[in-house]
Amino acid sequence: MAMATARHILVDSEEKALELKQQILDGADFAEVAKENSQCPSSRSGGDLGQFGPGMMVPEFDKVCFSADVGSLEGPVKTQFGYHLIEVTDRTE
Repeated sequence: MAMATARHILVDSEEKALELKQQILDGADFAEVAKENSQCPSSRSGGDLGQFGPGMMVPEFDKVCFSADVGSLEGPVKTQFGYHLIEVTDRTE
C-alpha cells in the first residue's frame, strides 16, 4: 500500500494561507512558520503529520498527498477544517 509523509499548516483563511506560502517561498522555514501560525496541534512539531495511508486524511488533503511531487509546497487546500499548506516529505508507492 502507498504511504505518504507530510507536514502542513492550517489556518482559517485563504488570504492567510497565501501570505504564509509566499513567506516560505521567499525562504522562511516551513517548520517555524507552522509553529507560529498553524491552528493544528501538529504545529508543535513543525506541522509534521508523520506517515499515513490513503483514506486516513480528509479527501481533499489525501488527494494532494498522493499526487503532488515530493518536496513541493501545495495549497491553499480547503477542507472542513480550514485552509492548508501541504508539503509531502516522502511517499512510497
